[in-house]
Amino acid sequence: MIKPDLNVTAPETWGKVHFVGIGGSGMSGIARMFVESGISVTGSDSRESSATHALRDLGVEVSIGHDAAHVGSADQLVVTGALWQDNPEYLLALERGIPVFHRAQALEWLTRNKRLVSVAGAHGKTTSTGMLITALKHLGEDPGFVNGGVVHGLGRSAQSGSSNEFVVEADESDGSFLIYSTAVALITNVDPDHLDHYGSHDAFIDAFVKFASAASELVVISADDPGAISVSQQLSHDRVITFGESPGADVRISVIDTSAGNVRFGVVWNGESFETTLRVPGRHNAINAAGVFAVLVGMGFDPASSMAGIAKFGGTERRFELHAVVDGVSVYDDYAHHPTEVDAVLSAARTVVGAGRLIALQQPHLYSRTAMMCVEFAEVLENKADVTVCLDVYGAREDPVPGVTGELVTSKFADPQNVFYEPDWAQAAARIAEISRPGDFVITLGCGDVYRIIPQVVDALTHRAPLA
Repeated sequence: MIKPDLNVTAPETWGKVHFVGIGGSGMSGIARMFVESGISVTGSDSRESSATHALRDLGVEVSIGHDAAHVGSADQLVVTGALWQDNPEYLLALERGIPVFHRAQALEWLTRNKRLVSVAGAHGKTTSTGMLITALKHLGEDPGFVNGGVVHGLGRSAQSGSSNEFVVEADESDGSFLIYSTAVALITNVDPDHLDHYGSHDAFIDAFVKFASAASELVVISADDPGAISVSQQLSHDRVITFGESPGADVRISVIDTSAGNVRFGVVWNGESFETTLRVPGRHNAINAAGVFAVLVGMGFDPASSMAGIAKFGGTERRFELHAVVDGVSVYDDYAHHPTEVDAVLSAARTVVGAGRLIALQQPHLYSRTAMMCVEFAEVLENKADVTVCLDVYGAREDPVPGVTGELVTSKFADPQNVFYEPDWAQAAARIAEISRPGDFVITLGCGDVYRIIPQVVDALTHRAPLA
């Protein structure tokens, strides 16, 4: 994994920019806005995707595969933090002295002179960002935004916008969220993660303290999450609004009712109650909505109108997203890749599955996280799913670690009868078809490429032998 110098300032004007990894959700959105700004853009990615097709429709030259020749006559490179150090396009840039910038530096350039709302936290960022964008549009604003997933109802993960507000999902994984000129900081939670980068829990907490302290206008932060409380205790910011179920929260959640599938929830703010029903399931989404409500009222928007705007949010891509129903079996996909996230997603699914079973198809993400949290993953999956099928680890930016595979998770189950380690994707899909029955929910879990197994699962369900 490369580590571009985040202290280097992006240029005032860009020449021809080459994006390495242009198909990623964040990268593709930034590239799109560069094009909309009149900047010449090329890019490369390891595979075709809907994002690469959309960029080509804008006139962007996108190459598949990584080759030094793709750099062409680029004046700058924009890269992701997950890029390998032996990437030929990156190496050529170093050889030629072409400046290399992290995608966060490109995004920082795009958001200069904007009222920037940065959404950070170990979990809930993409959903909270999508809720906030949707609500702002309902309130008559046209915010710029870059989100980690396509916002349903908008059909995109990024846009330039015409109003002064700009909303970004701020990535804490490599510390790049610290370079933004944030006006309003929303911290959903500070659950320990990415310790491979930070080295310790204290350093992880300290990064969030720095992030919040730098917000020029307002900090909105969870009153329930232990890590967020630790951050709050170290803040001396002039304006902090807390949210959650804690009796002392400024925006106090008064109602969370998941009994009907969708979530009815209410908050108390300045002595008044506001209530609505969300279009997305799960207790965790009521908490996300409370944080977004706190941001909106903190920015000066009408509380009732803000709540109505939040209720219009219909979800984002790869967040409890239904892909197919085959022979009564519903096939969902979710980005959850941390035990807390898996717990939240499966708990939400439990409220809507009825008498059916939850079948988790998990792809562990990162060797370091899998080794560190294999017991926690096993406990959550065993307690919240009825059956688990586990694939091998998606290493992303890490080299393989001997002995760290998906089997490390399955071996921690107390009862091995309802868990299967299937490193071969065809066998995994066949296993799903064998064990599922009408009324069941199959949910792929992971932030790697696990969603690519869905066509195989659908095909296996479609062509399986009739159930007895």
